[in-house]
Amino acid sequence: MDKKKIVRFIADETQGECFTSFKYCYDENNTPSINYNDQEKEYINLKDYAEDVHNPQPRDMRSRAEILRQGPPLFKYFLDGSRRVYKVDDIQYGKKVFPIVSGQISVACCAREMNDDNTYRSFRHVMEQSYPVLCLPVSANSEGIDNSVFFRNLRDKINELPQLKAANISIEKVLYYLTKIEGNETLENKGIARIQDEMIDCEKRIVAYLMGKRLLNQDNYLIKDGSIQYKPMKTGDFKELSRIRNNYRHVIGVSKKFNSNLMKDNKDQSSAGAIAKLKLYHRTPAFLWQPGDEWGNVNFAIWYVRLRAIDKTSSPYAGIVKVEKMLMTGHEAEYGLSTDEIDTITAHLINERNPVCYGNDARWANHLYPVYMTECYCKSRFKSDYYFLNLF
Repeated sequence: MDKKKIVRFIADETQGECFTSFKYCYDENNTPSINYNDQEKEYINLKDYAEDVHNPQPRDMRSRAEILRQGPPLFKYFLDGSRRVYKVDDIQYGKKVFPIVSGQISVACCAREMNDDNTYRSFRHVMEQSYPVLCLPVSANSEGIDNSVFFRNLRDKINELPQLKAANISIEKVLYYLTKIEGNETLENKGIARIQDEMIDCEKRIVAYLMGKRLLNQDNYLIKDGSIQYKPMKTGDFKELSRIRNNYRHVIGVSKKFNSNLMKDNKDQSSAGAIAKLKLYHRTPAFLWQPGDEWGNVNFAIWYVRLRAIDKTSSPYAGIVKVEKMLMTGHEAEYGLSTDEIDTITAHLINERNPVCYGNDARWANHLYPVYMTECYCKSRFKSDYYFLNLF
């Protein structure tokens, strides 16, 4: 197989010139770490509560968790998205050179089935979307036709190549990135961001599917691995968060990594220290985050809970997860969620702390095991880096 055939074909079809650039995978960071950067977004001011009890002190969830452990778990569905992104070549249009970025996307939802006596029965995947994508500079379209039409047609031509047919692989989408750079942006990061956005769109699509099938309700919640503070998107099927908000009524986001310095107290001081000192099974109050008009006026309740004892972990924030829930109604936006609802969600999260993936993942202290299993399933769908890169 001619290793350059795909990128050469792209160059021929788009009147560009490709190079024999070094191919590599942008490494994922799966080690535990602390985010100290306080410049990434607006601070969340702890003066604004997102629950009806306005008590600044941490709440002990131990007894609530013990009571709820006797009944069925609240969380039945678990969603995770993963992507591997690669630099496959450089291509020249005019006098400028641009990176060609490719990626493998895998998003899956798994479900835990229970017996009538609340004993564990099975853990299975409900839905998945796994496929490869390419991302080119918008300059590749020199025909003056609509970008979506041009890159869709290019995808169809690429999928007719004999090496892809022999490998039984089909490129799902040929994405494109804009070439104007602002601030600290790089062209490679713009390509990676487009693939990341495609993965996020997959996550939203699966949540919409679950909601359309009426699988999510007050007794069957979904945990989405990571934040549900989806940034505004200019493309995609679900780019307007305000229009899909109702899909997330019974969804919470649980983040293993977070920037605790974004939380500020009544004196405008960072609350990072207070979060790090949370006692086992305690949660912070839930606070309101209002990102504003750009986000479609969708507001969030945010709180933190410690799942592991600080003396059993390797860093101050190991064992603490950040929890997010979208606020659905005007009443919730003004008065917040009920404290009882937040306590119930938190107690069920605490009950998910065992078993653990200790020894299998360096982030074990912040992992919930069903989420870890879903993540493992997602990553099992990837082709090996060596095999995938050799397609190009």
